[in-house]
Amino acid sequence: MTWHNSGFSRITRGQWLIDYSGAVLSSWVAEASAGVILAIVLVFAIVRPRELPEAVPAVPGAVVLCLLGAIGWSQAWSKVEQMLPTVLFLAGVLMLAHLCQAEGMFDLAGQLMARSSRGSPVRLLGLVFVAASVTTALLSLDATIVLLTPVIFTTASRVGARPKPFIYGTAHLANSASLLLPVSNLTNLLALTAVGLTFPRFAALMVGPWLTAIVVEYVVHRRYFATDLSVSSGPDNVDDEKLVVPVFSLVVLALTLAGFVVVSMLGVEPFWAALGGVGVITAKRMLIGVSGRQPRVQELKDLGGAANAWFLLFVMSLSVIVAAVVDNGVASAMRRIIPDGRGLGSLILITVIAAVLANLVNNLPAVLVMLPLVASSGPTVVLAVLIGVNVGPNLTYVGSLATLLWRRIIAAHDHRSETSEFTKLGLITVPACLVLCTVALWAAAKLMGLS
Repeated sequence: MTWHNSGFSRITRGQWLIDYSGAVLSSWVAEASAGVILAIVLVFAIVRPRELPEAVPAVPGAVVLCLLGAIGWSQAWSKVEQMLPTVLFLAGVLMLAHLCQAEGMFDLAGQLMARSSRGSPVRLLGLVFVAASVTTALLSLDATIVLLTPVIFTTASRVGARPKPFIYGTAHLANSASLLLPVSNLTNLLALTAVGLTFPRFAALMVGPWLTAIVVEYVVHRRYFATDLSVSSGPDNVDDEKLVVPVFSLVVLALTLAGFVVVSMLGVEPFWAALGGVGVITAKRMLIGVSGRQPRVQELKDLGGAANAWFLLFVMSLSVIVAAVVDNGVASAMRRIIPDGRGLGSLILITVIAAVLANLVNNLPAVLVMLPLVASSGPTVVLAVLIGVNVGPNLTYVGSLATLLWRRIIAAHDHRSETSEFTKLGLITVPACLVLCTVALWAAAKLMGLS
């Protein structure tokens, strides 16, 4: 069998890969090379030495695999082209979340939660769950971790409550509540591309699992942290504060979310709607001066930084590395354990496999590995994988990059997260969420005639 990739050919003869420059690379060496590079990239992303970007080892790692012939140059470029609309969409959502913070939406949410809780930690827990679930669904799990979590610390202090139940809630909901919309999680965007669902159809299938996950998480957090929730030192004077509502930006955000639905149904890449919303709010901030605001040039720099170009490079490079891993043995191994059926039992097994894989290698590589293997089985199977890779990471820190980031943020607020407590809470919530959310997905698919 021969591939022609931009002047490079590769011929498989038994267990050998031969390029016509004379280099010989056995298939097991190609597999081992891809696996080692993937491991290095993931460990680096988890440890982040000296806060260096995740792309530092990922970009050269992808190039090395192309040079070794573990993946063809044209195949690698095809992966990059395939990922480009997704990463542009991700960049747009990240910038949109940054602008929401700059416009005061998260501060407003904190004020409303503090005022509405009326000094009750239990009532505040419910409000935090609503805020975190909505933020995750509409602005992605990164917004919940990076922008909402610091606000939760401040809000809990003002109410006189212990912060632990609320910040653990944001960590869990950043993963569990990311099931609803394609914009909620990068894994969802990848799945949307793989199966070609529209925004409304995706949401219709996932609203049941989304609500199920939130209810399970709330019930468990309410009981698990009962002692912490029974303690309150009394609230500050929160009713005296003036509420500043960014009406213009809220309207633009609503129109942008509606735009996601419209452009999806028209077959237009949804990143255009995201960039449109970013452009309108940015134009408003540039044209209408606000007292005390930082210079416009710095605002634009901050906006560009919010797009996180290094992380986008990491995502594209990781897709190439994972493709090399899959092509060199992992695909055949995974096919032997992934069930073929679309019944409830098969869907639950697929969800569990995805969750286990996410906790072994992180949820982003996990979804990149599994999507090519299940995409032909239909949207229900693909969405079962999403339940596994989105909810599963609540079991361990390494399951999601967002959870690792959450640890750094709470440490910056002088709060320590115990590994044993995080794992114990995950052992209670994750199995129940995996099974019940998959049941909800299966029921929705039945009602919509998809299985």
